[in-house]
Amino acid sequence: MTRQAFDDAVQYLRTETIGGLVMLGAAVLALIIANTPWRSAYHSILGTEIGPAALHLDLTVSEWISDGLLAIFFFVVGLELKRELVIGQLRSVKRAMLPVFAAFGGMLVPALIAFSISHGAPGAEKAWAVPLATDIAFAVAVLAIIASNLPSGVRVFLLSVAVVDDLGAIIVIATVFTTGVSFLSLGIAAVLLVGYAALQKLRFQGALTAILYIPLGLAVWYFVHNSGIHATIAAVALGLLTRVKGDPGEEDPPAVRIEHLVQPFSSGFVVPIFALGAAGVTLSGGDLARLFTDPVAIAIMVGLVFGKPIGVFLGSFVSVKARLAALPRNLDWSDIASVGLIAGIGFTVSLLIAELAFDDEAHIAVAKTAVLLASAIASVIGAVVLRFRSRRYAHMADETGSD
Repeated sequence: MTRQAFDDAVQYLRTETIGGLVMLGAAVLALIIANTPWRSAYHSILGTEIGPAALHLDLTVSEWISDGLLAIFFFVVGLELKRELVIGQLRSVKRAMLPVFAAFGGMLVPALIAFSISHGAPGAEKAWAVPLATDIAFAVAVLAIIASNLPSGVRVFLLSVAVVDDLGAIIVIATVFTTGVSFLSLGIAAVLLVGYAALQKLRFQGALTAILYIPLGLAVWYFVHNSGIHATIAAVALGLLTRVKGDPGEEDPPAVRIEHLVQPFSSGFVVPIFALGAAGVTLSGGDLARLFTDPVAIAIMVGLVFGKPIGVFLGSFVSVKARLAALPRNLDWSDIASVGLIAGIGFTVSLLIAELAFDDEAHIAVAKTAVLLASAIASVIGAVVLRFRSRRYAHMADETGSD
């Protein structure tokens, strides 16, 4: 491959539409493989343990992907959020609070719905937690592929809601499903994060930057992981602590330079590999038959497909009417409702919680199948509505241009 061809490929991967298509293709491929004679080899590879046991890093390939590799994606998300909070559309406190209230509603309503439906079912005590999360990568990919003409504020709102959603889900995992948290490891990680922030504040950069920052970031990841909390939260924290404002004479601040380097790798490799590992759910006739009779499956599907959009919209509406938050410029309530629809794409984190919430394989299988079906339904409904909204905005832009 020539240098120019390589640069062109990298530039394509910086386009969210291309990255989204690659990721969705990987997810479809995983689902196909998991339902063919190759499924045994597929699950065997994902279950293979790799890493030093002495450091408690003897993780399966699947865990390395979800805890380690995906941290790169969450780091990029943290960088984007920091930019929006400091110099972007969320720099207003009230606008920044809107996705927080939306995400809170988007967790509370699905949890209540799922709890009310599954309450009393055998082994379903923790089924309420499964529809809490929004899959950031999949939701943003659907938005990028289908709705290119929507205002940038829609994407920022979705990204912010999804991040808060997933942080809430991680907190649930840490408090409900984690048997023990090492506060010593958390304390060390916090000290290292303070050191990272101080180096950013002191403008430490130059030739030795990578030699210091990369080991420091890996150490933060390790101690958060060792604490028992999902390690991707370390990546979000590092992204949020990275400087986004440029100094006089500085061509680009660190956040912009790092995102420019890392984002193509995240879109073109990290997220597709994650989809390839997470979407491979083996579907059986029995699991499919139970989807519309098992209270757990019904609770999960109703929670994601209906609870999420209702919760996101109510959280947003109540907070704005109470003057605790404000709508972003150029967005209306139809845009908020549209985001709520694709927030029902629970997928990866919901699949993770499904594995933790149930003790028997039968419940895990039907819960995962319900997550997949609900995420697919939310994707289709959300895509149709977003496409309609995108065309409307394109038509408005044409009319404005013609005037």
